Amino acid sequence: MEKIKTMSLVEKDQKNVWHHISPYVEEKPAMIAVKGEGAWLTDYDGNKYLDAMSGLWCVNIGYGREELAKAAYEQMKELCYMPMTQSHVPAIELAEKINEWLEGDYMIFYSNSGSDANEVAFKLIRQYHQQNGEPNRYKFISRHRAYHGNSMGALSATGQALRKYKYEPLASGFLHVSPPDSYRRPENMTVEEFNIMRAEELEQKIIWEQKETIAGIIMEPLITGGGVLIPHPVYMEKVQEICQKYGVLLIIDEVICGFGRTGKKFGHQHFQIKPDVVTMAKGLTSAYLPLSVTAVKKEIFEKFKGSEENLHFRHINTFGGNPSACAVALKNLEIMEKENLVAKSAESGEFLLQSLQPLAKTHPNVGDIRGIGMIIGMELVASKQTKKPVSPDFIGKIIQNCKQEGLIVGKNGDTVDGFNNILTLSPPLSCTKEDLELIVSVLKKVLAENQYIM
Repeated sequence: MEKIKTMSLVEKDQKNVWHHISPYVEEKPAMIAVKGEGAWLTDYDGNKYLDAMSGLWCVNIGYGREELAKAAYEQMKELCYMPMTQSHVPAIELAEKINEWLEGDYMIFYSNSGSDANEVAFKLIRQYHQQNGEPNRYKFISRHRAYHGNSMGALSATGQALRKYKYEPLASGFLHVSPPDSYRRPENMTVEEFNIMRAEELEQKIIWEQKETIAGIIMEPLITGGGVLIPHPVYMEKVQEICQKYGVLLIIDEVICGFGRTGKKFGHQHFQIKPDVVTMAKGLTSAYLPLSVTAVKKEIFEKFKGSEENLHFRHINTFGGNPSACAVALKNLEIMEKENLVAKSAESGEFLLQSLQPLAKTHPNVGDIRGIGMIIGMELVASKQTKKPVSPDFIGKIIQNCKQEGLIVGKNGDTVDGFNNILTLSPPLSCTKEDLELIVSVLKKVLAENQYIM
């Protein structure tokens, strides 16, 4: 009887629901989740899975936290809605708390999603330069393999050709440079030398594009969904130097890396930099409600003050800064502080990295394992000599076999043709030691049972 009921729900799902970034394959229906608790999900058939991706890199404090549900409920009873043309108490308190976490002095602009937060950054920076006497500054530089969102401007900044394929032409004024993919550096170069070279390429792009036309540079502290590409500290510090040299504003996209994911409150805090603009979402509420932020240095905000016509930032978002979402974010950050989850992320990530690292030596297809905090990337290659990526089918088989063992892992899917070969892990920061040990044991088992045949 239970099976008939499940199949009926599967049929309804396939008939009515268009799934995100997934091909329609009738024989492979989507998993229908019904419950989440801690790091674990339960599907409609009662199967349990450890979610080693925190959904989409976002359920930072884990599933089923009643405190967050209560925070939303209590706020909805008190004040369910207020547009941010005005204000409300949770928005004010959250802005203050975000500044505390950023260790800075920023104005906080609320939106719904990471894409929204980045769109806001692009618009306000272009307007800032106009009002700062430099109207020719309109171009933004990003990196190949980076992801910054789905909307037309954010997708234009994205450096993943497959995400843009069939949607072009997109917005103008977006340029791209090579990422600091240290695994694929020339053999005669150190990691530091390679990263300096990549930063210098960024400076060349500014010069060749006419420096007076460059408005901003956008980058994650590390490229996450594009393959977990982690820069040497010298890279980020040199990028900031270059921005300051040419009057270019630095946007750091913390949508995934923020709120403890990397073992610090924000990913950029691993480096000696102070961004002009910081965008954030996902872990801000641990994905319990949609909310994002564009944090802007106050000296930039100064150019928007005054009564002159059209001087203000003419952008509005119906649900941005929703009172319940802000209340949930405040409770989320309170829990993270109380349970010391930022430090735990660093410790748990180190355990995962050290436990999985031997696979790079023992497995013929594990070319590189890299990570920082609770973000791990495992690059699978057909040959360690050539570093040629394995096929998408092989990656898919590994992911499916992990799922059969009760473990959900991710990949850098639909990014750049031929380079979708990196398994990704982004577990809840609240994972127990047993959870972490299960992740390691399943990955070792599945990889031991599978080798890529060219």
